[in-house]
Amino acid sequence: MRHIVVVGASAAGLAAVETLRREGYEGTLTLVGDERHAPYDRPPLSKQLLADAWQPERLMLRTPGHLRALGLDLRLGVAATGLDLADRAVRLADGSTVAYDGLVIATGVRPRRLPGEGAHVLRSLDDALTLRDGLAPGRRLVVVGAGFLGAEAAAAARGLGARVTLLEPAPVPLAHAVGEDVGRVLAQAHQDHGVELRTGVTVTEVTEEGVRLADGEVVEADEILVAIGSLPNTGWLADSGLAVDDGVVCDEYCAAAPDVYAAGDVARWHNPLFGVSMRIEHRTNAAEQGMAAARNLLAAGPGRPFAPVPFFWSDQYELKIQAYGHLRGHDEIAVVEGALAERRFLAVYRTGDRVTGVVAAGMPPKAIRHWRQAIASGAAWREAVGTGAAGTSAAGAAVRETAPGGPSL
Repeated sequence: MRHIVVVGASAAGLAAVETLRREGYEGTLTLVGDERHAPYDRPPLSKQLLADAWQPERLMLRTPGHLRALGLDLRLGVAATGLDLADRAVRLADGSTVAYDGLVIATGVRPRRLPGEGAHVLRSLDDALTLRDGLAPGRRLVVVGAGFLGAEAAAAARGLGARVTLLEPAPVPLAHAVGEDVGRVLAQAHQDHGVELRTGVTVTEVTEEGVRLADGEVVEADEILVAIGSLPNTGWLADSGLAVDDGVVCDEYCAAAPDVYAAGDVARWHNPLFGVSMRIEHRTNAAEQGMAAARNLLAAGPGRPFAPVPFFWSDQYELKIQAYGHLRGHDEIAVVEGALAERRFLAVYRTGDRVTGVVAAGMPPKAIRHWRQAIASGAAWREAVGTGAAGTSAAGAAVRETAPGGPSL
């Protein structure tokens, strides 16, 4: 391959170009990004940056010198607008066309929005800085959506002294992801820190005064953050011929078409470890999948299947939440260490007869690591949990919940 193009200059795209060079690729390597910024880390946007604990420079993933050393044809501030598979060419917003022999698609996601003007979203560095400028002691922030992004932003805003109202349509925040019992623990942490949490409410639009609920009530706000999920950035692929279904559809090798791979938040691939198709919007997965896609693009054959144990973390107030695995469709949850009431616990998730996930809060990293191996090896639930794989017996002390699961962590 004489020319490889990577579209998307965030964590997945950066991992792809670095891996290509590390694996010995010496041809032309073009990295396209729609933002003007060099690659930066996104998880701190709703945590350290929004809390004013970090400045933007700390988020940069690589120094300018490191990027120069990669020998990239670096095109920042220009979006991809189309893909021609037959001619092997990517069309850009500046009117140019870039031919390729190999292509990695890493265009990420964009935030969902509500009708009306004036609300913030939180996806980019500029988004975070603009929202931070509007937060101060006594300012009223309404956060629409109590998922992990909304919850982290609410915690950061409270740390700045803002008055926060958190609106969530579900009865229990994050129950779809972590189960109702764990969701209630996280919800209580926000209430204990002065957040007004309102569940079972639907926001229909943004108004000049705040947000309007389905029953007509207007919740007043000085600033509004809409955190109701994301959509994969696949619009530029509409006429490409690639299969698109809530992301770029890929096989277990991350391949979407001959010599075309996808990675990161935009990729929907078959994960053979769990036997399901998944799309993961988490930082660790983006980097790992970017590396896997790059290696498979260079491989003489199909390469190696990408079969990770997804990892996720969240910081909310004093809580450090860590999770491994795939929780979609979980059948049972068992708290095998600590206690929910103390906000120090380790909960294990069952799907069928195997361990498929684990969530810990207030626990040291070493407490959860060996559960990752249990998930990766497909450990039987009865053997792992029934015998107290966490080092203490689960019998009697475990709090169990049987419930339908939700999106993977």
